[in-house]
Amino acid sequence: MAKDAKTTQKRSTLADVVTREYTIHMHKHVFGRSLRKRAPHAIKSVKAFATLAMGTKDVRLDPSLNKAVWSRGVKHTNHRIRVRISRRRNDDEDAKEKLYSYVTFVPCVDFKGK
Repeated sequence: MAKDAKTTQKRSTLADVVTREYTIHMHKHVFGRSLRKRAPHAIKSVKAFATLAMGTKDVRLDPSLNKAVWSRGVKHTNHRIRVRISRRRNDDEDAKEKLYSYVTFVPCVDFKGK
């Protein structure tokens, strides 16, 4: 049986621009980590999560997210954090990637049912 030739259709980057909200369970990423490395590792795990969720290598964090992660200090990070990840077009001509992800903090009191 012959394989069908794959058709290569160009997708517009406008279809790739999307915004989603996620709840990240931070405790499972920082549990067992030494105390002075918990908040830096939490930031790295948010970047890794955004890379997996949106499929972009270029991930940019909002300063409000950084403040929210570091709000309780380097040792005591929040167990869960709500974030809004938006995939955007890169307008720089020199950019390697044509899309990037921008992660912002969403204040959330209760995580039940989200």
